[in-house]
Amino acid sequence: MKSILNLIEKNWFFITLTLLVVISTLSLLPLAHLPTMPGTDKTHHFIAYLLLALPIALKKQKYWILLILLLVAWSGVIELIQPSVNRYGEWLDLLANTSGLVIGVMVGFFGRKFLLKN
Repeated sequence: MKSILNLIEKNWFFITLTLLVVISTLSLLPLAHLPTMPGTDKTHHFIAYLLLALPIALKKQKYWILLILLLVAWSGVIELIQPSVNRYGEWLDLLANTSGLVIGVMVGFFGRKFLLKN
């Protein structure tokens, strides 16, 4: 288990950046209609941003609070841009994104403690 933590700690920036690019691309990609997927739109936002926060929290990066606040701001900018690319920008999406980031940090911090014990 510690090897997983070591892998994430070594590559946390690359993992986070890759997830951010994927999430941003999917959020800004103009679509004629959204594909059908199980779950709600807000659930997808929540899960995506939870996963985005995990590498930062597992690394326990020194400036983690600043990084999470920057991701909240990035999420808000995406919601503002979306109407320009034939998408809907919704404040509830921003709330789901922020909730995902907060829960992701909590899961990451507790996960880190668990992984270090084993």
